[in-house]
Amino acid sequence: MEDHKHHYLSPQLESLIVQAVECFCKTPLKELPPNCEFQGAGVYALYYTGKFQPYASISQANLACSGSLPIYVGKAVPRGWRQSRLVAFGDTAELSGRLREHARSIEQVRSLKLSAFQCRFMVMIGTSVDLISTVENALIRKFTPLWNSLVDGFGNHDPGSGRYEQAMSEWDVIHPGRIWAEHLKGQRPNAKVVLAKIAAYSSRLKRGTDAI
Repeated sequence: MEDHKHHYLSPQLESLIVQAVECFCKTPLKELPPNCEFQGAGVYALYYTGKFQPYASISQANLACSGSLPIYVGKAVPRGWRQSRLVAFGDTAELSGRLREHARSIEQVRSLKLSAFQCRFMVMIGTSVDLISTVENALIRKFTPLWNSLVDGFGNHDPGSGRYEQAMSEWDVIHPGRIWAEHLKGQRPNAKVVLAKIAAYSSRLKRGTDAI
């Protein structure tokens, strides 16, 4: 079989992704959540500058250079995305809503303060919405945010009544307080193991390595 006939490589697409990431990194930092609702879908990142000791290296990085190291990167796609039935730009506020949702999660936990978080976001307009997941993945590869790469569960939702047999996430184990997470009945991750992973991540940050 002539395998090369099945391959596809687009330098133009790679250049477009780099351009989008650079644009994202130049967007202004805002409080979490932003103080007014806005329209659109796209990508976002959260930045931490608080006093939770396991996150000291992340906090110090962002205090030294504001908005330099996200703790979480995410996306908000338009309604109808999976069925290819996209709504008009002015009829969706998915990105704004996702940031408010994250703010509510943080407000519920006892170990974090919402005032210690900032965010930046980029609304994807027109056909650029097709790049939302691609840009999100590129940002995660670039920054390896802790809550994406090592500590799972921040972006989880309430599974709903009758679906609480699953295990609590690593994030909820070290940040207890989300009411729905307390109902989960599965075997919980070991908090000491999770904290050890964070310590190793922080150690690599301090050494200035890129491969976290």
